[in-house]
Amino acid sequence: MLYYSIVFLLVAILAGVLGFGGIAGTAATIAKVLFIIFLILFVASLIRGGRSTK
Repeated sequence: MLYYSIVFLLVAILAGVLGFGGIAGTAATIAKVLFIIFLILFVASLIRGGRSTK
C-alpha cells in the first residue's frame, strides 16, 4: 500500500509540473488517503504483534 501511495505522489508531482492541476490534485488526494490507511494498518499491526497469545 505504501508503494501505491508513492506512485500516486509521483504522478501528482509530474502532473503538477506539466500543468494538469485537476489530475495532480486528485492524485495527491489519493496518495494522502492511501498513506493514512497505511499508517493505521501499520500501527494496528505493531499493537497486535506486541501482544502475546499465551
